[in-house]
Amino acid sequence: MVSTFLEHIRYEKRLSHHTLTAYRIDIDQFQAYLKSQYELDQPENATFHMIRSWIVSLVESGLDKTSVNRKIATLRSFFGFMLRRKAIATDPMLKVSALKTSKKIPVFVEEKPMETLLDDVDFPDDFKGLRDKLVLELLYGTGIRLAELVGLKTADVNLYEKTITVLGKRNKHRIIPVPNPLFALIQQYQQTKEAEFGTNADPVFLILSDQGVKSYPVLIQRIVKRYLGLVTTLEKKSPHVLRHTYATHLLNRGADLNAIKDLLGHSSLAATQIYTHTTIDKLKKAYNQAHPKAG
Repeated sequence: MVSTFLEHIRYEKRLSHHTLTAYRIDIDQFQAYLKSQYELDQPENATFHMIRSWIVSLVESGLDKTSVNRKIATLRSFFGFMLRRKAIATDPMLKVSALKTSKKIPVFVEEKPMETLLDDVDFPDDFKGLRDKLVLELLYGTGIRLAELVGLKTADVNLYEKTITVLGKRNKHRIIPVPNPLFALIQQYQQTKEAEFGTNADPVFLILSDQGVKSYPVLIQRIVKRYLGLVTTLEKKSPHVLRHTYATHLLNRGADLNAIKDLLGHSSLAATQIYTHTTIDKLKKAYNQAHPKAG
């Protein structure tokens, strides 16, 4: 039944390869635990007490709560599938709750350093320089994820509407407006790319490697880390930090939370609300600095 479930999430749910791998690892670990502790070979026959015992063992092993909750979510999907297929009569996950976790405030770059990076830093006026700047401008100017940037196709850029169409999680498309300066940079990059590689360039994907083929995550991560290191001392310098920066700056300048949700491709507003913590912190700081009755 495990193989049937994995085929279901691969072909019917159409989840990403990364998510499919995570599901498989979680279920393999659960199976191994059931075998060693209860001599049970079929995970669909596990009881609530067996599942709770596994969760306790994960916590006691030192695994962080976020990872434990992901494994709980995997089992919830697995047993829900078993129930719909009538392979089990009752769902043993009904009494299982996710672990409480503290909300992490997103790490982001302040506006001034981002202005310095994109307006004052000299990028080489060649293919690599334009490519690197475009990577930073797209991540900060549209808030797209690393995987979305790597998968962005030349055909996804709408010349007339000045938008990009992004393929996000769960194969959902969303349209993001592109500001005029960024759009002009895309056009300049396209011309330079053609001059650099001619017909040898990958004709499908927008962001290419130094060899003219589709880019890859490590390349994008290196670019971001290198250039963010010029303007910020943040320990974390990643594409996702620029996504957080995009959302935080929008919110700080008065953008509607629902609009930010749609731009980021979040499935629910709850995921977007983490950025309100940053705004509240700024308001508290302003109050403490300016109000006569503050602290």
